[in-house]
Parts: sequence; structure tokens; C-alpha cells
Amino acid sequence: MGRQQYSGKIVGLLLAAGRGRRFDPSGVRSKLLQPLPTASGQTVLAASAGNLAASLPICVVLRPGVADLVTQIAGHPWVRCDTADDGMAASLVCGLQQTVDADGWVIALADMPYLQATTIQALVSAMRQGADIAVPIYQGRRGNPVGFSRKYLPQLLALRGDQGARSLLQTFPVVEVAVADPAIHQDIDIVADIRQ
Repeated sequence: MGRQQYSGKIVGLLLAAGRGRRFDPSGVRSKLLQPLPTASGQTVLAASAGNLAASLPICVVLRPGVADLVTQIAGHPWVRCDTADDGMAASLVCGLQQTVDADGWVIALADMPYLQATTIQALVSAMRQGADIAVPIYQGRRGNPVGFSRKYLPQLLALRGDQGARSLLQTFPVVEVAVADPAIHQDIDIVADIRQ
């Protein structure tokens, strides 16, 4: 999709380029296309994108050859990451390059469809109040998504492998944002995880 303008904005980056091999080792069933047991019956990806987009302009990162996923994010900007199989960091870097003019990013995972809008809003608020790295915390445990200000763009762009930005959380000061949202720890790895 064409490049959007994100200057002066905090952007939600939704990482949706993984293969989900734990969900279906054969690769036939995409966990992101599974319907949720909610009244709306949205897919995992549609719900995750909608939750993030309710609070922020977003950009979804997809791997090549996933036209079925593109239909789930209709209307949302997206970027194709040709190096997605190199690990989560490759997807993150693709998203950052697409939104490089932003003031900051809330980096979210597409397999976390139950996140509350208030969690995303709390992270954005912490960033607007000066947090360079903001992470949600529930019952004493950190979770996702995580917010990064533009200050850490060089470090984010230098990431490699499958650990994403976890190393930055261990190296730099982090503002922990208390939330009443157990979904910050709830991703979908196996079929049973879909049933909330």
C-alpha cells in the first residue's frame, strides 16, 4: 500500500507477518483468520487491527502472499515484509521504515485480539507525558504492546532475529504503565487460546 504520512503522530505497528507454526505446524490454517467466539465473529487479525486503530493511526506488517489477510484489514495501511521469515525483528524494521517519520510507535502483535482500548490509550498517554519506552503491567507482570519514542529509532532499526525489541527493554529505562487488562499476557498460539 502507498506510504502514509505519520509526521508528529504516534503510530500503532501491528506485526502480522509470522507463520504461526505453533498454531498449525502444517501451515494450512492461519491463526489470524480464525473467527473469535464473540458476537461479532471477527477474525483474530480483524479484531487486533480494529482494537489498535480505535486509538491510533496504524500500519499492519504482512508477509508476501497473504491476500486473504489483506481482506481482513481493509481500509488500514499495510506493508509487505519480504524478509519476514528472518524473524520478528525483520517485520518490525519493515514497519518502522514505512512509518519512519512518526514520533513514536506502539508495537502490537496481531495474535492478541483481546487487548482493551484503554491499555493502548494508557501507553500513548505515558508516551505523550515523556516516556521513551512504555510497557503495560498487570498483576506485576509486563506484557504487550510496548511503546517506543522516536529516541530509540536507531536501536529499533538495528534489531535482528526473532526477539523483537525485548533487548531494549532490558537495556534502557522503561516506564511501567499499570493496566487492568489481563489480555496483555494473552496471545493465540494454539487453537484452545481462541476460546476466551
